[in-house]
Amino acid sequence: MLRELWSEVETYKERDPALRSRLDVIFSYPGFHALVFHRVANKLWRNRFFFWGRFVSHIGRMLTGIEIHPGATIGKGLFIDHGMGVVIGETAEVGNNVTLYQGVTLGGTSLNKGKRHPTIADGVIVGSGAKILGPFIVGENARVAANAVVLKEVPPGVTVVGIPGRIAKGKADNDQAFEAYGTAADVKDPVDRRLEALLDEVERLNARVLLLEAELRDLRNGDDSSSSDTKVLKFGG
Repeated sequence: MLRELWSEVETYKERDPALRSRLDVIFSYPGFHALVFHRVANKLWRNRFFFWGRFVSHIGRMLTGIEIHPGATIGKGLFIDHGMGVVIGETAEVGNNVTLYQGVTLGGTSLNKGKRHPTIADGVIVGSGAKILGPFIVGENARVAANAVVLKEVPPGVTVVGIPGRIAKGKADNDQAFEAYGTAADVKDPVDRRLEALLDEVERLNARVLLLEAELRDLRNGDDSSSSDTKVLKFGG
């Protein structure tokens, strides 16, 4: 377990540019502390010491602000950045080299005692405040943008944004590229793109209507001039 925890320290060193030393991780990073508590709680849980597993997990939650159920399965290289408010449910499965930011929830939407929480595949990044709810898979190297609410399976490599979550960006050329908070600068909500297109179409139609109204006024003015000339001629005759 100590060797595994040391490898987790290396994970923080690789993915946090603010880190100054490994001692910072060991003494000052709540995400790492939550993982230490979970490794102990999960060991107790799997050996059917349910009360003690839950108790150790609860102590970890009080000290870190991060709640990981002792029954959850957590892979290697989990990086919980900032961490406050992260919730990981009992049947959640988190793969290797996953990044979770503050306020993330891996929750269930059912009272079923079986599998009811999501499975997060290797390399996934989940932005702050995102909610992934239900017993489905978020595919390898997928990105879930900040504050997204994901209610269905996510294909590998894509970026999901919005409420409910929608695919905003297809599979990246480089699946290993790190995107902070799960969102690249060029990613836009598909609904926003549709609204922008609709507004552009409304503006185009509005300009067309103004042009047609101007042409109609010109025609009417021309007709009025013709009528006046005819009246003058008749009067003069």
